Amino acid sequence: MIHPLTYVHPDAKIAPNVKIDPFTTIHKNVEIGEGTWIGSNVTIMEGARIGKNCQIFPSSVISAIPQDLKFKGEDTITIIGDNTTIRECVTINRGTTDRNATKIGNNCLIMAYTHIAHDCEVGNNCIFSNNTTLAGHIIVGDCVVLAGLTAVQQFVRIGSHAFVTGGSLVRKDIPPYVKAAREPLSYVGVNSVGLKRRGYSIDKINHILDIYRILFVRGYNVSKALSIIETEIPVSDERDEIISFVRDTGRGIMKGYIRRHSEDLP
Repeated sequence: MIHPLTYVHPDAKIAPNVKIDPFTTIHKNVEIGEGTWIGSNVTIMEGARIGKNCQIFPSSVISAIPQDLKFKGEDTITIIGDNTTIRECVTINRGTTDRNATKIGNNCLIMAYTHIAHDCEVGNNCIFSNNTTLAGHIIVGDCVVLAGLTAVQQFVRIGSHAFVTGGSLVRKDIPPYVKAAREPLSYVGVNSVGLKRRGYSIDKINHILDIYRILFVRGYNVSKALSIIETEIPVSDERDEIISFVRDTGRGIMKGYIRRHSEDLP
């Protein structure tokens, strides 16, 4: 049902059972899938591709042009996966010629006042808490949780199953399966709670922990740590994923764990 006080461009493709509340604007070259609800005062701009059974809350702006001075009006899109919830006042910009699209996966929860800039790629089952900010060209894996007020620098990658604590400034890549906290952002352990919730066994979690002890805790440089991991840690999908992620980093990975003097006090 489309409210009569809503404007929908005649070229927009809206599934029959989409519900759109009043005072919302749907621009041309927009596609919205079955079962999606769009609240009042939402703006869906050119190039949006919104999946099935999504919820978009009031005052969000989806697929606005990039905040990038190099953008010259090229034909790019924004893709929102199925079953994704976008809360109040979220802004998601469409892509540039770099990747031609900004992509949000399935089953994500994007909380209020989050900003996702041009050419970002976000995996499935991610949770971004209030006021999360992603600059351009960021890649986020599946099942990533970014707590409130997290800010991520352009071109950073965040591996699957990572958890980033609130108020973090993310300037370096975050490998998969870890918890990241402190300033500057550092490894503070494996995301064991999240992994247990997703069905990972204790043995598998300990296997991941053994890898990160070598990479982050024992004081090796990265190349030496990777050599030891390949030699001493049994082959697994998780081991190979971590090695590949670290080797492919562009910005470098975040710091390892450093004990502070105050932590040695009783």
